[in-house]
Amino acid sequence: MTAYLILLFNLLLLVAGQIAWKIGLEQQGGIHIGNLFSVLFSPLILLGIALYALATGLWFVVLSRLPLSLAYPLQSLAYAVGIFAAWYVFGEIIPLNRWIGAAVIVLGAVIIAAK
Repeated sequence: MTAYLILLFNLLLLVAGQIAWKIGLEQQGGIHIGNLFSVLFSPLILLGIALYALATGLWFVVLSRLPLSLAYPLQSLAYAVGIFAAWYVFGEIIPLNRWIGAAVIVLGAVIIAAK
């Protein structure tokens, strides 16, 4: 598997972890002192932690194969994927300025990755 595919999988795991956390927090009615324990040990919160752990392991592989000056900016694509996920999974209304910002991130990543 190439370093770029590993990076893509890392990015998708990060976004999936955020989605799991968001759903888990919604199921718990948010987080506050009264439900801290049940939130921290709810299945979706634990799933998000596991996804982040896997993403971190993949990130180590990426860092061993790509320069940080390339890998880290490309990981910013998670922000653009996160905006898309918010729209697609949660039905969030995304204002135009956020879509434009996501497009700028993608364009920046393309420029950074160009040889």
